[in-house]
Amino acid sequence: MSQEKVNLASINDVPASAWEKLSQKSFYFGHQSVGFNIIDGIKDVIKEHPEIKLNIVESSNPDDLKPGVFEHSRVGKNTDPKTKIDEFIKFIKNGIGSKANYVFLKFCYVDIRGDSDVNDIFAYYKESMAKLRQEFPNTTIIHFTIPLTITKTTWKTVVKKIIGRKTWEYDDNIKRNQYNQLLLNTYSGKEPVFDLAKVESTFPDGHRCTFTKDGKTYYSLVPQYTTDGGHLNELGRKFVAEQLLIFLAKLDG
Repeated sequence: MSQEKVNLASINDVPASAWEKLSQKSFYFGHQSVGFNIIDGIKDVIKEHPEIKLNIVESSNPDDLKPGVFEHSRVGKNTDPKTKIDEFIKFIKNGIGSKANYVFLKFCYVDIRGDSDVNDIFAYYKESMAKLRQEFPNTTIIHFTIPLTITKTTWKTVVKKIIGRKTWEYDDNIKRNQYNQLLLNTYSGKEPVFDLAKVESTFPDGHRCTFTKDGKTYYSLVPQYTTDGGHLNELGRKFVAEQLLIFLAKLDG
């Protein structure tokens, strides 16, 4: 664990006026399994904060999009991120893009692995989103960093690092970190970015969960936020959902 610390906002500090503005917007979220964890987390938060008036609807039908609707659906195939991009774009073009205020696509951790060509995947994403933005200039695209998994460091991992052997335990998360850096370098400060990986790698006290290889620091999922190493448990999903809702509430200033 690194001594780097993040100051995350508290949901209790969001004014009622911001939640009221949020209830007047419509959203579409394309995702797969971790996305369902986040949706469950949003439902958990709404139960505790009835001032957040969002109607969660699982659908890709543009007719379901109305003010206050948070529509979501599966897109594409896990392990094949380009299919997720393609189906997301298909849904947006089939009517969602003309009705939603905000749209966002989230990959799953299985979409980026140690052998993935992150430059190729990101180039496809970037080009696809640029075309979508031109076609639907009044709809805001929110970019998501890719979620992480836990990083296990055993005595075998340590020995591999010392002798310069391939550390498969690290390779998947290293590639995810590389993809996320490409996305952040491209969009941060220019277009909305929800840094999911940053939230997932931040302990409740603000410290980051990290590992190092070849002198470089990378981020991984906080172990307390998962039961299987990748999907979010009740603690993790609520933690992520709170930060996403805070992020969305701030979009209009």
